[in-house]
Amino acid sequence: MFSKGTKLNSIFKGTCPRCQEESMYTSKNPYQLSKTLEMHDQCSHCGQIYKIEPSFFYGAMYVSYAVSIAFSVAAFIISYFFLGSDLLTAFIAIGVVLIAFYPIILRVSRNIWVNIFIKYNPEAVQKYAASKH
Repeated sequence: MFSKGTKLNSIFKGTCPRCQEESMYTSKNPYQLSKTLEMHDQCSHCGQIYKIEPSFFYGAMYVSYAVSIAFSVAAFIISYFFLGSDLLTAFIAIGVVLIAFYPIILRVSRNIWVNIFIKYNPEAVQKYAASKH
């Protein structure tokens, strides 16, 4: 399910969607807040440019909304139904979860967005290496 070549592998690991050889981000730690969204311009293995067009990642904001809703629903269900908290505590839990996971939500949203438009292509590494010579 998370093996190389799948969209889920690229989304959860934050690797290049075309070759899945390297991280798209300059820092692997999403909690290094000054570098949470700092990305390489292109993949050094296959040459894939991540920012396909100006303002490309604005679309990731819509994905971020959906991912935040999923985290919120999960936090509510765990807090209210499994832990038996009252409604106010459940809503506080949602806020705490969203704040705690915000850097991860941002990265996963960008990863989902870029993976919608770029397909896995293992031959891209050989083509890119050949074009450099």
